[in-house]
Amino acid sequence: MEERRRACQHGVKAINGLLSCGTMGGDIVEEKGTLVAEHYHDPTDRKYSRQIRQAAPEAFAAFMAFDEAALRRPGMAIPRKYVELMALSVALTTQCVYCIEAHTKAAAEEGATEQEIGETIMIAMALRAGGGLTHGFQLMKHYVHETEGEGAEG
Repeated sequence: MEERRRACQHGVKAINGLLSCGTMGGDIVEEKGTLVAEHYHDPTDRKYSRQIRQAAPEAFAAFMAFDEAALRRPGMAIPRKYVELMALSVALTTQCVYCIEAHTKAAAEEGATEQEIGETIMIAMALRAGGGLTHGFQLMKHYVHETEGEGAEG
């Protein structure tokens, strides 16, 4: 146990009587003397869609219909493989692990190649980085406004 404590990136802390170590993939938690992983994102979390559907049936049905129409309706002008590659690019920027998993599977089923997946990753990265730069324009504008007045543009 002491070796595990030293290996923790964020240190061990007590949570509700359990020892917890924050890690990239989830927490390593000691329960009754056994180390177990508690992942924040777990594929079995999808089972909770039943409760969401029961709690808000009309909105849930409307979302599912919208999702189907936007991504899978017959007669779409954009080929299905490209829809899935676009969905992957968006999933990377929104960082939805469930979307990444589902749309990776769908893209592979539609014949996406490793090169197409790699290029999709790089496109998403470039756009996300570009968003950081263009938001930097806003930050700099506010900074210049605060420090030099409105008329100071370079």
